[in-house]
Amino acid sequence: MAMPRRAMKDLGFQACCLRCDAPDTAGSERCRGCISHHRKIREEIAKAPQDEELYQFARELLALAASPHRHDHDEIHGPFLIEQQYLANQLTDAKPEPTSEDLESLFAAQAAIKKANPIQDIANQNPWKDELPSDEVLQHMADTLEAEDVSHGARTIPSRPIATVDRSDRLGEDRAMVDKIVGEQSALEAPEPLKDIVETATIEERVRSRKDWDDSVSKVSDLLDDDLDL
Repeated sequence: MAMPRRAMKDLGFQACCLRCDAPDTAGSERCRGCISHHRKIREEIAKAPQDEELYQFARELLALAASPHRHDHDEIHGPFLIEQQYLANQLTDAKPEPTSEDLESLFAAQAAIKKANPIQDIANQNPWKDELPSDEVLQHMADTLEAEDVSHGARTIPSRPIATVDRSDRLGEDRAMVDKIVGEQSALEAPEPLKDIVETATIEERVRSRKDWDDSVSKVSDLLDDDLDL
């Protein structure tokens, strides 16, 4: 098992390094060949048409390999993604467990930090926070107040009829916008060269899952209609 090369991690193919049987020698001919080959693959996937199923599948696999911790619940690929994370953890240095002294120092440092509370700070500036003002002051305040003149105008009558808006076909949300937001969030943790691919793969997966759900609901409705006709 080789330490993942920086270039392979940026390309999203660090899983290849974790399963490589070559000597762990950075800058070797084998490493340069893999990096060059996988860079061409990533560029081909990025430039491929969005509607081709083969490249859709390739983008999904690349998104899984680039961020295994976000997709290790997948029923099919989950075990392999968990194994990938295990292999990566084997190459990291173990962090020492914090001691009781470390925890006590941390709690003491947090307790010493004064948390800002604007509302309380403003309230403490009130000269009457501890007791009410005198009767003379209260009477002076009452005398300086002016009654507010609240008047309501006439109802606006439009100069021409306003057509009623048909809301029957509205879904209650902009699905394209929601898919875009979810895709951008999924791409945040991906390497910079893979952000567009991960975002596109996430959007395609959501659209496809929604279509499969609509098809399933339609089939159930058809079955119910057939039963009613009997």
